[in-house]
Amino acid sequence: MSSNPSPGVTTAFLFPGQGGFDGEALRRAKERHPQIGRVFERLDTVTEELYGSRISEVLFGERKADLRDLLDNDPWASQVAIYGAGLAAYEILAAQGVAPDVLAGHSLGEITALVAAGAFSVEDGVRIVARRVAVIERQGGVDGRMVALAASAERTRKLLELVDEPLLAVATENHDEQTVVSGPAGILDRVVAIAGQLDVGAIEIDTPFPFHTPALAPAAPEFAAYVRKLDQRPLNRPVYSPILQRYYEPDDALAELLAEHFTRPVGFAAAVRHLRETGAEVFVEAGGRAALSKLVAKVTDGSAVRSLPTLAVTGGRLALDGTLDALREAGLAAPERGGLAELLAPSVPADLFAAYWSERGHMVLELVRTELDAFRKSTEGGDAAEPEPRPAAAAGSEPAAEAAPAPAPEAPAVSGSGSRPEGYGRDRLFEELRTLYAEALEYPEDVFEDEVQLEAELGVDSVKQVELLSRVSSRYGLPPRESGFRLATYNTMGKITDFVLQQLNDQGAHAPASATG
Repeated sequence: MSSNPSPGVTTAFLFPGQGGFDGEALRRAKERHPQIGRVFERLDTVTEELYGSRISEVLFGERKADLRDLLDNDPWASQVAIYGAGLAAYEILAAQGVAPDVLAGHSLGEITALVAAGAFSVEDGVRIVARRVAVIERQGGVDGRMVALAASAERTRKLLELVDEPLLAVATENHDEQTVVSGPAGILDRVVAIAGQLDVGAIEIDTPFPFHTPALAPAAPEFAAYVRKLDQRPLNRPVYSPILQRYYEPDDALAELLAEHFTRPVGFAAAVRHLRETGAEVFVEAGGRAALSKLVAKVTDGSAVRSLPTLAVTGGRLALDGTLDALREAGLAAPERGGLAELLAPSVPADLFAAYWSERGHMVLELVRTELDAFRKSTEGGDAAEPEPRPAAAAGSEPAAEAAPAPAPEAPAVSGSGSRPEGYGRDRLFEELRTLYAEALEYPEDVFEDEVQLEAELGVDSVKQVELLSRVSSRYGLPPRESGFRLATYNTMGKITDFVLQQLNDQGAHAPASATG
């Protein structure tokens, strides 16, 4: 097959690298998704062979292991855990009928992406990850680390010029305001000190070695020689490399390219922009934590992109649940058994229905939306009595606002500029909305910051967001949302505040109907 996806890419799976492991989320998901147990059973056969230890016992035993424990005690286990969690998330999504158009990985995650696309077996993927650790340890482990600086890549390079150390390198360009630096530990201490003097924030990355630095060049040949002996197979899905800044091609010698990863930087921001420009609208982080989904949100800020985590705990809830809900609503995943699937096709096997929904579910949902919209217009016409409000959770639909409340008090005067009402600015509206959302979701108010992502960071699924927007519409007497309204565009508290404020301004700035909603 061609390595490049066909025009109209819509869904990209992203596999995390260093730091991409959430032990608590993985344990929670394992209780409900058998794919996790099956993936780690395959990993166990290799880790037992190589280390005399089963990775499943390390991660799912009585003692709960987090990433810091793994890094301190078993560096190999930290890398296999990240790899395994990514594959497990991929298998869960595939079992739900989600079919990505392209795969991409962040650093170590490129190995996971290639295995998910069939380039190597799951077991050989473990061997590759393990050998990656072993060859670096044989070079003395390279006494170094990685630090994320709150600065652009250009500013970071200028900072590194002040230190003038050849083994220091820009390892990753995550977004315009975050760049990761890799190199010897002592030299990085100087970099962090200089950054502090320049008011540039610095956060250490959870990683056993300083990847993507010239210091690892001596380890690359041995690694390439080992991978060359493994069975490389054709890709069954396109894989885009943020390191190579291109798609992997059928004639690529993966052993040599993976060895180059030791020293070449990761251009994650550029990769996300490229995928977005070629049509990607939904980015799903297949793996632990929610780091990549947050980075995507930063890189694509202002565009209508869904950025969804999986094996992370956000707002006390497993992010995977909300992500699957969102994918089902978008027609990208099969409906749950016992729900629409049971209603439409009770005798069809689950895997067959999932495959059908993956290919044609979007057409079914589009038909339902069209019919519902026509039905709503027909029931709202004429002199018929006003219909009962529709439930907010209708699958895949955007409900009209609830019935307007009693007449509001007289609106405040509008300033001469013509839009914003005097005495009712954005700050006041933001505080009111934050209180409303906090009370409805039973979250502390302080978690609702201006840029916090409701779904990716707080786990508020799309159905709940529709319900909350309906409450907001009712409280402020807003008109029904237009048919082109896209929930994904208003994914933060700040964007919701701006949307509501604009609606208030457009209709003459009605005051709220009540103090409590």
